[in-house]
Amino acid sequence: MRPVLVHHCVFVLRLRLVMWVWLVVCCASATGCKTLAPSNDRHWAADMARLPYAEITGSQATIRNVRNCNYRTADKFDVQYVDRTYDLDKLDSVDFIVMPFAEHPELAHTMLAFGFEGKEFVDVSVEIRREEGEAFSTSGGFVRQFELMYVVADERDAIRTTTNQLLRDVYIYRTVATPEQSRALFHSVFRRANQLRYEPEFYHTLTNNCTTNILNHVNEIATNKIHYNYQILLPGLADKLAYDRGLLVKHGTFEQTKAYARVNEAAFAHRDDPDFSIEIRRR
Repeated sequence: MRPVLVHHCVFVLRLRLVMWVWLVVCCASATGCKTLAPSNDRHWAADMARLPYAEITGSQATIRNVRNCNYRTADKFDVQYVDRTYDLDKLDSVDFIVMPFAEHPELAHTMLAFGFEGKEFVDVSVEIRREEGEAFSTSGGFVRQFELMYVVADERDAIRTTTNQLLRDVYIYRTVATPEQSRALFHSVFRRANQLRYEPEFYHTLTNNCTTNILNHVNEIATNKIHYNYQILLPGLADKLAYDRGLLVKHGTFEQTKAYARVNEAAFAHRDDPDFSIEIRRR
């Protein structure tokens, strides 16, 4: 059997196994925790304590509670929250960020980064809102164990802990979004972030997670909708979906584009650089 065909068969088997495991967990937990209501009033972990929100007047957007943690290790950090004001007339780009899990690269965390004339960047990450001492689990995401949170963070906070402490790959893809589309996506994202302050929701492993929320925001502004499929179910494949749909700036083949998007070496080399965001995008 040809190596390519063998690789494809192994991938299909792994995909089916993951889908069956998730289906079994979902069915087994279908009757659990249905009476619980989501809440914003719990004993939150320090880096999840404040919900971000945006006050937008005309072209000025002030984002409250932008997280700016200084990570000494993955578990030890100094928490700081800041308010930042951005000129939306200068918002001209959106980057799609993919962070695959080392053990299962078909799974990943995904984020968006909004760029302002290539000088300032603010990252938005949809995550579980952890309580003190709590950790993520796939099964917990099926049984309403976690609330959903939009983390708005300084990019050094959002990127460095993954590249430098967790030692996982990080890929930053520039999208083809126009300045007008970038601003429309920004408004869509922060309408939802603002809504979550007053209407908390539960995170769900399959239907209300980092990638499905990005998908919903993209579909809100897109003319050609993207349907939920296995590349959304397995978000480590979402960059290939975005490439095939023409949503990413291409640098040759997908494999070449992915290699171009990897920022680990630059993130380590410029970990303390005040121009961190600019340097990790320099090619």
